Amino acid sequence: MKRKRSSRPGRPNARHAAAPQGGKLRVIGGEFRRRQLPVPDRPGLRPTPDRVRETLFNWLGQRLDGERVLDAFAGTGALGIEALSRGAAQVTFIEQDSRAATQLERNLATLKADGGRVLSTDARAFLEAGNAGEPFDLVLLDPPFHQGWVSACCADLERGGWLAAGARIYLEAEATLMPAVPGSWLLHRQADAGDTAARLYQRLGPGQPV
Repeated sequence: MKRKRSSRPGRPNARHAAAPQGGKLRVIGGEFRRRQLPVPDRPGLRPTPDRVRETLFNWLGQRLDGERVLDAFAGTGALGIEALSRGAAQVTFIEQDSRAATQLERNLATLKADGGRVLSTDARAFLEAGNAGEPFDLVLLDPPFHQGWVSACCADLERGGWLAAGARIYLEAEATLMPAVPGSWLLHRQADAGDTAARLYQRLGPGQPV
């Protein structure tokens, strides 16, 4: 729940230009618990609420020791930073907005979170291009609402070599949307909050019954 309009924020208006300090992101668990990090003042950009992060990490288990994580449409990086705080070995953050990406890099440096790397690029094109490296154990997918990108991103994750066997995929989407996901993804948990539906899927390995 970070941005709900577009992954390409427009030019800030006078109000935004006058308040560059933005807000704060508070880490809620793990090594960096209670640390507060600045968030840039960008249209539609806000940290994922504490209660949503708490729900997610209750679903995942509180530790992600050694896992490789992809935080697509990262925004403030709230979810990926929580993953690093809870032991993830590596988190790749994809965020197109350059100011948001720069602040995310600064926040990772402040935390001395060497396992985080930020790529300032279009997450849709990134996923569509496919993965030439190691697959990910956990993907955090929170595309802008009402853009029609969800099903395409899910398909790209499956066919592009992004997912390890048994990978977990966390998806946030508008509550009115029933996303089309690959047949090998099993819905593990779901929660609705207002206009948002949060779902956690488990990818089945070869030979596992659907």
